[in-house]
Amino acid sequence: MSSEITLFVNPTAGRGRGAHAAQPAASALRAAGFSVRTVVGTDGPDALARLRAAVREGTGAVIAVGGDGMVSLALQALAGTLVPLGVIAVGTGNDFARAMGLPVREPARAGRLAAEALKEGRLREIDLGRVRGSSRAGSEGGTWYGTVLCSGFDSKVNDRGNRMRLPAGRFKYDLAVVAELAAFRPFPYRITLDDGPAVETEATLVAVGNGSSYGGGMRICADAVPDDGLFDVTVVGDCSRATLLRVFPQVYKGTHLSHPKVTVHRARKITLEAAGVTAYADGEPLGSLPVTAECVPGAVRIIR
Repeated sequence: MSSEITLFVNPTAGRGRGAHAAQPAASALRAAGFSVRTVVGTDGPDALARLRAAVREGTGAVIAVGGDGMVSLALQALAGTLVPLGVIAVGTGNDFARAMGLPVREPARAGRLAAEALKEGRLREIDLGRVRGSSRAGSEGGTWYGTVLCSGFDSKVNDRGNRMRLPAGRFKYDLAVVAELAAFRPFPYRITLDDGPAVETEATLVAVGNGSSYGGGMRICADAVPDDGLFDVTVVGDCSRATLLRVFPQVYKGTHLSHPKVTVHRARKITLEAAGVTAYADGEPLGSLPVTAECVPGAVRIIR
């Protein structure tokens, strides 16, 4: 492994925490004997282009400093390579770091752990989801994700939250939930698991989990394991508003999975079709359905 480590930094993550979090991480890595290169782009595409260049030039590892959006960008450059990924989680949601058992909003501790893990060669191979078919699904190879692909009610909430300038943080998501409930209706889905027959059903949402949570700890796919070669697919059926209001808060503990309107499937591949529904993965918009997602075993190595 090269002794040069690339810090991939989002300075605006966590309302400015990203810029400060990079400093203790860099100090811990240098103290462990590594040289540190920092990559900061002018926007997402520029940052990704710069990171891909660093990978081509032979960086020994990449440490993403920011939230799930920054991890998502890093995955586009690292999936299918041997370059490992570390995470200094200082964003709003940080669901990828939680799934990996990494510190959240403790940049100094996360930096020390990353440096120690690199010195000792502590790496974990995990699966990733790869999405094709969406209007924004990246390159010909598709878009990679590490946590959850969501569609339906939760993606409508994301759509609305992204349009809201205030308030900041999770409270904005809570307000978007309330607003979307007023216009709530189930969606007619067509779902194909692996090579099975397409099933048409009315559903409130369908979430395809490589990891267990999204939205800052909402355990929508509570039993998902990121290295078992399978997605956990959570389908919430045609709930009424009253039922959805009762079930939705249970997502934070994962107890919603026992509700009779909720079913869980495990599959290596899934195709989702529904008119007027946007797909999100790792909290980032992919575009309108239909999409096909496949679980790719051992697609990335994680520093932990």
